[in-house]
Amino acid sequence: MFNLGDVEKKNGLPLRLSAIVQKKVKLAAFTSFKIGGNADIYSIPSSLEELKDLLSFFYAEQIPAILMGGGSNLLIPDTGIAGAVVHTKGLNTIKLHEVNGEPLVEADAGVLMQDVLEFCAAEGLGGLEDFAGLPGTVGGAVFMNARCYEKSISDVLESTSVLYFSEKGFIIEERTYRHEEWGYKHSPFQPVNGRLAALDAGRLVIVGAKLKTVRRETSLIREKMQERIADRTAKGQFRLPSAGSVFKNNHTFGKPSGKLIDEAGLRGFQIGGAQVAPWHGNFIVNTGSATAEDVMELIKTVQERVRGQTGFELEPEIIFAG
Repeated sequence: MFNLGDVEKKNGLPLRLSAIVQKKVKLAAFTSFKIGGNADIYSIPSSLEELKDLLSFFYAEQIPAILMGGGSNLLIPDTGIAGAVVHTKGLNTIKLHEVNGEPLVEADAGVLMQDVLEFCAAEGLGGLEDFAGLPGTVGGAVFMNARCYEKSISDVLESTSVLYFSEKGFIIEERTYRHEEWGYKHSPFQPVNGRLAALDAGRLVIVGAKLKTVRRETSLIREKMQERIADRTAKGQFRLPSAGSVFKNNHTFGKPSGKLIDEAGLRGFQIGGAQVAPWHGNFIVNTGSATAEDVMELIKTVQERVRGQTGFELEPEIIFAG
Protein backbone atom coordinates (compact mmCIF):
# COMPACT_ATOMS: atom_id res chain seq x y z
CA MET A 1 0.00 0.00 0.00
CA PHE A 2 1.27 3.46 -0.91
CA ASN A 3 0.24 6.41 1.25
CA LEU A 4 -0.10 9.67 -0.67
CA GLY A 5 -0.59 11.44 2.64
CA ASP A 6 3.04 10.77 3.55
CA VAL A 7 4.17 12.49 0.36
CA GLU A 8 1.78 15.38 0.91
CA LYS A 9 3.12 15.93 4.43
CA LYS A 10 6.69 15.89 3.18
CA ASN A 11 6.48 17.85 -0.06
CA GLY A 12 2.85 18.71 -0.68
CA LEU A 13 0.83 17.83 -3.75
CA PRO A 14 1.13 20.55 -6.39
CA LEU A 15 -2.04 22.65 -6.55
CA ARG A 16 -2.35 22.06 -10.30
CA LEU A 17 -2.70 18.32 -9.63
CA SER A 18 -4.83 18.24 -6.50
CA ALA A 19 -8.10 18.58 -8.44
CA ILE A 20 -7.43 15.49 -10.57
CA VAL A 21 -5.99 13.16 -7.94
CA GLN A 22 -8.17 10.89 -5.80
CA LYS A 23 -7.30 8.37 -3.10
CA LYS A 24 -8.52 4.78 -2.62
CA VAL A 25 -10.58 4.39 -5.79
CA LYS A 26 -11.99 0.94 -6.62
CA LEU A 27 -10.88 -0.14 -10.09
CA ALA A 28 -13.18 -3.08 -10.85
CA ALA A 29 -15.78 -0.90 -12.57
CA PHE A 30 -13.15 0.38 -15.02
CA THR A 31 -12.25 -3.09 -16.33
CA SER A 32 -14.17 -5.41 -18.64
CA PHE A 33 -13.56 -8.27 -16.17
CA LYS A 34 -15.25 -6.20 -13.40
CA ILE A 35 -12.48 -7.42 -11.09
CA GLY A 36 -9.87 -5.60 -9.02
CA GLY A 37 -9.13 -3.80 -5.77
CA ASN A 38 -8.42 -0.15 -5.04
CA ALA A 39 -5.81 2.18 -6.46
CA ASP A 40 -3.94 4.02 -3.73
CA ILE A 41 -3.88 7.01 -6.08
CA TYR A 42 -6.15 7.52 -9.08
CA SER A 43 -6.11 10.37 -11.59
CA ILE A 44 -7.69 11.35 -14.90
CA PRO A 45 -5.60 13.90 -16.80
CA SER A 46 -7.60 15.90 -19.34
CA SER A 47 -4.62 17.17 -21.35
CA LEU A 48 -1.11 16.14 -22.27
CA GLU A 49 0.25 18.85 -20.00
CA GLU A 50 -1.60 17.35 -17.04
CA LEU A 51 -0.35 13.90 -18.00
CA LYS A 52 3.24 15.15 -18.11
CA ASP A 53 2.81 16.94 -14.79
CA LEU A 54 1.40 13.81 -13.16
CA LEU A 55 4.12 11.50 -14.43
CA SER A 56 6.82 14.01 -13.51
CA PHE A 57 5.43 14.21 -9.96
CA PHE A 58 5.15 10.44 -9.59
CA TYR A 59 8.67 9.97 -10.96
CA ALA A 60 10.16 12.62 -8.67
CA GLU A 61 8.43 11.12 -5.63
CA GLN A 62 9.28 7.54 -6.66
CA ILE A 63 5.60 6.60 -6.74
CA PRO A 64 5.02 3.48 -8.87
CA ALA A 65 2.38 4.05 -11.56
CA ILE A 66 0.46 2.22 -14.25
CA LEU A 67 -1.51 3.54 -17.20
CA MET A 68 -5.12 2.42 -17.74
CA GLY A 69 -7.19 2.85 -20.87
CA GLY A 70 -10.43 0.97 -21.47
CA GLY A 71 -9.42 -1.82 -19.09
CA SER A 72 -10.59 -4.40 -21.63
CA ASN A 73 -7.44 -6.53 -21.57
CA LEU A 74 -6.33 -5.88 -18.01
CA LEU A 75 -6.46 -7.96 -14.85
CA ILE A 76 -6.19 -5.90 -11.65
CA PRO A 77 -5.13 -7.75 -8.46
CA ASP A 78 -7.68 -8.23 -5.70
CA THR A 79 -5.31 -6.29 -3.44
CA GLY A 80 -5.42 -3.35 -5.85
CA ILE A 81 -2.56 -1.18 -7.07
CA ALA A 82 0.09 -0.02 -4.61
CA GLY A 83 0.84 3.33 -6.17
CA ALA A 84 -0.87 5.38 -8.85
CA VAL A 85 -3.23 4.60 -11.71
CA VAL A 86 -3.38 7.17 -14.49
CA HIS A 87 -6.61 6.76 -16.46
CA THR A 88 -6.37 8.07 -20.02
CA LYS A 89 -10.12 8.42 -20.63
CA GLY A 90 -9.81 12.21 -20.31
CA LEU A 91 -7.59 12.26 -23.40
CA ASN A 92 -10.35 11.86 -25.96
CA THR A 93 -9.93 14.13 -28.98
CA ILE A 94 -10.45 12.92 -32.56
CA LYS A 95 -9.29 14.91 -35.61
CA LEU A 96 -9.29 14.39 -39.37
CA HIS A 97 -6.23 15.27 -41.49
CA GLU A 98 -5.64 15.18 -45.23
CA VAL A 99 -2.06 14.16 -46.09
CA ASN A 100 -1.21 14.02 -49.78
CA GLY A 101 -4.91 13.62 -50.47
CA GLU A 102 -5.24 10.67 -48.09
CA PRO A 103 -7.50 10.92 -45.01
CA LEU A 104 -5.82 10.23 -41.66
CA VAL A 105 -7.74 10.00 -38.39
CA GLU A 106 -5.79 11.25 -35.38
CA ALA A 107 -7.11 10.05 -32.03
CA ASP A 108 -5.89 10.51 -28.48
CA ALA A 109 -4.95 7.38 -26.52
CA GLY A 110 -8.08 7.56 -24.35
CA VAL A 111 -10.58 7.56 -27.23
CA LEU A 112 -12.71 4.43 -27.32
CA MET A 113 -12.20 2.42 -30.51
CA GLN A 114 -15.95 2.35 -31.05
CA ASP A 115 -16.00 6.16 -30.96
CA VAL A 116 -13.31 6.18 -33.66
CA LEU A 117 -15.53 3.90 -35.76
CA GLU A 118 -18.55 6.17 -35.27
CA PHE A 119 -16.47 9.20 -36.23
CA CYS A 120 -15.26 7.44 -39.37
CA ALA A 121 -18.76 6.37 -40.35
CA ALA A 122 -20.06 9.92 -39.97
CA GLU A 123 -17.19 11.26 -42.10
CA GLY A 124 -17.43 8.55 -44.78
CA LEU A 125 -14.08 7.02 -43.88
CA GLY A 126 -13.60 3.28 -44.31
CA GLY A 127 -10.84 0.82 -43.61
CA LEU A 128 -11.39 0.34 -39.88
CA GLU A 129 -14.72 -1.52 -39.96
CA ASP A 130 -13.16 -4.81 -38.84
CA PHE A 131 -12.51 -3.20 -35.44
CA ALA A 132 -16.20 -2.43 -34.86
CA GLY A 133 -17.26 -3.66 -31.44
CA LEU A 134 -13.67 -3.92 -30.21
CA PRO A 135 -13.72 -2.83 -26.56
CA GLY A 136 -11.03 -0.58 -25.21
CA THR A 137 -9.21 2.52 -26.33
CA VAL A 138 -6.92 3.59 -29.14
CA GLY A 139 -3.95 3.49 -26.78
CA GLY A 140 -4.74 -0.06 -25.71
CA ALA A 141 -5.36 -1.21 -29.28
CA VAL A 142 -2.00 0.17 -30.40
CA PHE A 143 -0.18 -1.19 -27.34
CA MET A 144 -1.56 -4.70 -27.95
CA ASN A 145 -1.52 -4.39 -31.77
CA ALA A 146 -5.13 -5.53 -31.57
CA ARG A 147 -6.18 -7.98 -34.27
CA CYS A 148 -9.72 -8.52 -35.54
CA TYR A 149 -10.85 -10.59 -38.53
CA GLU A 150 -7.28 -11.01 -39.83
CA LYS A 151 -6.58 -7.26 -39.63
CA SER A 152 -4.16 -5.74 -37.11
CA ILE A 153 -3.95 -2.15 -35.94
CA SER A 154 -0.46 -2.05 -37.45
CA ASP A 155 -2.06 -2.62 -40.88
CA VAL A 156 -3.73 0.81 -40.64
CA LEU A 157 -1.22 2.65 -38.44
CA GLU A 158 0.52 5.70 -39.87
CA SER A 159 2.27 6.88 -36.71
CA THR A 160 2.09 6.92 -32.92
CA SER A 161 2.58 9.87 -30.58
CA VAL A 162 4.55 8.85 -27.50
CA LEU A 163 5.66 10.51 -24.33
CA TYR A 164 9.00 9.54 -22.87
CA PHE A 165 11.37 10.69 -20.15
CA SER A 166 14.66 12.42 -20.88
CA GLU A 167 17.03 14.62 -18.92
CA LYS A 168 14.89 17.57 -20.01
CA GLY A 169 11.74 15.98 -18.58
CA PHE A 170 8.86 14.26 -20.30
CA ILE A 171 8.67 15.12 -23.98
CA ILE A 172 6.38 14.03 -26.82
CA GLU A 173 7.62 12.51 -30.06
CA GLU A 174 5.86 11.15 -33.14
CA ARG A 175 7.07 7.71 -34.23
CA THR A 176 6.34 6.64 -37.79
CA TYR A 177 5.19 3.04 -38.21
CA ARG A 178 8.05 0.66 -39.05
CA HIS A 179 7.01 -2.82 -40.16
CA GLU A 180 9.95 -4.62 -38.54
CA GLU A 181 8.96 -3.41 -35.04
CA TRP A 182 5.52 -5.01 -35.14
CA GLY A 183 4.18 -8.55 -35.11
CA TYR A 184 1.17 -10.68 -34.27
CA LYS A 185 -0.38 -8.99 -31.22
CA HIS A 186 2.99 -7.40 -30.57
CA SER A 187 4.03 -3.75 -30.57
CA PRO A 188 7.32 -2.01 -29.74
CA PHE A 189 5.61 -0.47 -26.71
CA GLN A 190 5.15 -3.72 -24.81
CA PRO A 191 7.66 -4.52 -22.06
CA VAL A 192 10.08 -7.37 -22.66
CA ASN A 193 8.11 -9.82 -20.51
CA GLY A 194 4.85 -8.68 -22.12
CA ARG A 195 2.86 -9.05 -18.91
CA LEU A 196 3.38 -5.92 -16.84
CA ALA A 197 1.63 -2.58 -17.06
CA ALA A 198 3.99 -0.65 -14.75
CA LEU A 199 5.55 2.58 -16.02
CA ASP A 200 9.17 3.51 -15.54
CA ALA A 201 11.59 6.11 -16.84
CA GLY A 202 12.50 4.00 -19.86
CA ARG A 203 8.95 3.25 -20.92
CA LEU A 204 7.29 4.92 -23.92
CA VAL A 205 3.75 6.07 -23.12
CA ILE A 206 1.30 6.07 -26.03
CA VAL A 207 -0.64 9.34 -26.09
CA GLY A 208 -2.20 9.16 -29.55
CA ALA A 209 -2.14 7.59 -33.00
CA LYS A 210 -2.83 8.42 -36.64
CA LEU A 211 -4.81 5.77 -38.51
CA LYS A 212 -5.05 5.38 -42.29
CA THR A 213 -8.53 5.40 -43.82
CA VAL A 214 -10.13 5.52 -47.28
CA ARG A 215 -13.14 7.39 -48.62
CA ARG A 216 -16.21 5.13 -48.65
CA GLU A 217 -19.99 5.35 -48.62
CA THR A 218 -21.32 5.75 -45.09
CA SER A 219 -24.02 3.14 -45.70
CA LEU A 220 -21.40 0.53 -46.65
CA ILE A 221 -19.28 1.41 -43.62
CA ARG A 222 -22.19 1.02 -41.23
CA GLU A 223 -23.31 -2.23 -42.86
CA LYS A 224 -19.85 -3.75 -42.32
CA MET A 225 -19.69 -2.43 -38.76
CA GLN A 226 -23.06 -3.97 -37.95
CA GLU A 227 -21.93 -7.30 -39.40
CA ARG A 228 -18.84 -7.35 -37.18
CA ILE A 229 -20.75 -6.39 -34.04
CA ALA A 230 -23.43 -9.00 -34.76
CA ASP A 231 -20.74 -11.65 -35.21
CA ARG A 232 -19.07 -10.72 -31.91
CA THR A 233 -22.44 -10.86 -30.19
CA ALA A 234 -23.23 -14.27 -31.69
CA LYS A 235 -19.88 -15.58 -30.45
CA GLY A 236 -20.81 -14.53 -26.92
CA GLN A 237 -18.21 -11.83 -26.44
CA PHE A 238 -20.63 -9.65 -24.48
CA ARG A 239 -22.60 -12.25 -22.48
CA LEU A 240 -20.56 -12.00 -19.27
CA PRO A 241 -17.66 -9.82 -18.11
CA SER A 242 -14.42 -11.00 -19.68
CA ALA A 243 -11.23 -9.79 -21.32
CA GLY A 244 -11.98 -11.42 -24.66
CA SER A 245 -9.42 -13.94 -25.88
CA VAL A 246 -7.19 -15.01 -23.01
CA PHE A 247 -4.43 -16.72 -25.00
CA LYS A 248 -2.67 -15.79 -28.22
CA ASN A 249 -3.04 -18.11 -31.17
CA ASN A 250 0.18 -19.78 -32.28
CA HIS A 251 0.09 -20.98 -35.88
CA THR A 252 2.82 -23.54 -35.20
CA PHE A 253 0.33 -25.40 -32.98
CA GLY A 254 -1.85 -26.11 -36.01
CA LYS A 255 -5.04 -25.15 -34.18
CA PRO A 256 -6.43 -22.03 -32.47
CA SER A 257 -5.91 -21.86 -28.72
CA GLY A 258 -9.67 -22.12 -28.13
CA LYS A 259 -9.75 -25.42 -30.03
CA LEU A 260 -6.87 -26.84 -27.97
CA ILE A 261 -8.69 -25.82 -24.79
CA ASP A 262 -11.91 -27.44 -26.05
CA GLU A 263 -10.08 -30.68 -26.85
CA ALA A 264 -8.64 -30.69 -23.34
CA GLY A 265 -12.23 -30.86 -22.09
CA LEU A 266 -12.09 -27.49 -20.38
CA ARG A 267 -15.16 -25.68 -21.75
CA GLY A 268 -17.25 -24.72 -18.74
CA PHE A 269 -14.46 -25.61 -16.27
CA GLN A 270 -14.67 -23.28 -13.29
CA ILE A 271 -12.54 -22.13 -10.37
CA GLY A 272 -14.41 -19.92 -7.93
CA GLY A 273 -16.33 -17.37 -9.95
CA ALA A 274 -14.04 -17.63 -13.01
CA GLN A 275 -15.11 -19.98 -15.78
CA VAL A 276 -13.89 -21.08 -19.19
CA ALA A 277 -16.87 -19.91 -21.23
CA PRO A 278 -19.17 -22.83 -22.12
CA TRP A 279 -19.54 -21.33 -25.62
CA HIS A 280 -15.86 -20.48 -26.36
CA GLY A 281 -12.71 -22.17 -25.06
CA ASN A 282 -10.53 -19.05 -25.27
CA PHE A 283 -12.77 -16.85 -23.12
CA ILE A 284 -12.59 -16.75 -19.34
CA VAL A 285 -15.67 -15.10 -17.91
CA ASN A 286 -16.63 -13.64 -14.56
CA THR A 287 -19.81 -15.46 -13.58
CA GLY A 288 -20.53 -12.80 -10.96
CA SER A 289 -18.14 -13.32 -8.07
CA ALA A 290 -14.78 -14.01 -9.70
CA THR A 291 -11.61 -12.70 -8.11
CA ALA A 292 -8.32 -11.98 -9.82
CA GLU A 293 -6.91 -14.97 -7.96
CA ASP A 294 -9.66 -17.17 -9.45
CA VAL A 295 -8.76 -15.98 -12.95
CA MET A 296 -5.04 -16.52 -12.38
CA GLU A 297 -5.58 -20.04 -11.06
CA LEU A 298 -7.85 -20.85 -13.99
CA ILE A 299 -5.28 -19.57 -16.49
CA LYS A 300 -2.58 -21.72 -14.89
CA THR A 301 -4.83 -24.76 -14.88
CA VAL A 302 -5.71 -24.33 -18.55
CA GLN A 303 -2.03 -23.96 -19.43
CA GLU A 304 -1.11 -27.08 -17.46
CA ARG A 305 -3.89 -29.20 -18.99
CA VAL A 306 -3.10 -28.15 -22.56
CA ARG A 307 0.64 -28.59 -21.98
CA GLY A 308 0.07 -32.04 -20.56
CA GLN A 309 -2.10 -33.09 -23.49
CA THR A 310 -0.23 -31.46 -26.38
CA GLY A 311 3.13 -30.21 -25.13
CA PHE A 312 2.15 -26.71 -26.27
CA GLU A 313 2.61 -23.68 -24.01
CA LEU A 314 -0.31 -21.27 -24.29
CA GLU A 315 0.79 -17.63 -24.03
CA PRO A 316 -1.59 -15.21 -22.30
CA GLU A 317 -2.36 -11.94 -24.02
CA ILE A 318 -3.96 -10.40 -20.93
CA ILE A 319 -1.92 -7.72 -19.17
CA PHE A 320 -1.39 -8.44 -15.48
CA ALA A 321 -1.16 -5.20 -13.51
CA GLY A 322 0.32 -4.53 -10.11
